[in-house]
Amino acid sequence: MDKKAKMRFVLDKLEEHYPDAVCSLDFRDPLELMVSTQLSAQCTDKRVNMVTKELFRKYRTLDDYANASISELEEDIRATGFFRNKARNIKNMAIKLRDEYGGKFPDELEELMKLDGVGRKTGNLFLSEVNGIPGIVVDTHVKRISYRLGFTKHQDPHKIEKDLNGITDTDAWTKLGHLVISFGRDICTARNPKCEICFLNSICEYYKEKQPEKKKASS
Repeated sequence: MDKKAKMRFVLDKLEEHYPDAVCSLDFRDPLELMVSTQLSAQCTDKRVNMVTKELFRKYRTLDDYANASISELEEDIRATGFFRNKARNIKNMAIKLRDEYGGKFPDELEELMKLDGVGRKTGNLFLSEVNGIPGIVVDTHVKRISYRLGFTKHQDPHKIEKDLNGITDTDAWTKLGHLVISFGRDICTARNPKCEICFLNSICEYYKEKQPEKKKASS
């Protein structure tokens, strides 16, 4: 089975098990999504949603973030971790978006990435959710699982994205991320993955490598 056929098999299986997989961040408009996505770096979506429930009541507009006291904003998002960098990026993003882009988010990835705190992961997620532009979001789950399944040998997110783009139909780029994230939280966890009950273990490189070690340990 070549990698393209293998990817189709994986997507079919993932859709079968996670038919309702969608972005798990809570947001009502593009600004809220942008802030949530920046807060999600090195933080779970569940915790981000807990923080933004109050945050979005307090900060409702671009000016609210642009004019925010940096120390106050830091405290408001402290629970998401790396709060100093995140607060600075969010405030500077809002200022630049207001002053240089007329308050309108760019609809091209390279332009969007000129905003503070926006990398390829954030940009692809934002454009796919807001503009419907297909993009593969390489987060920690996608990175780990792509490697385990043998779709990439790289660790660099941009190279992983290129590898996945080449073997995945364009119209499946966005849902790939949502499906893999659901799978990563449920079965293919970072520690102690549930390989024995995994519905993808028949085509998983990681599982194949584990078998000789398991037999050796039990002998």
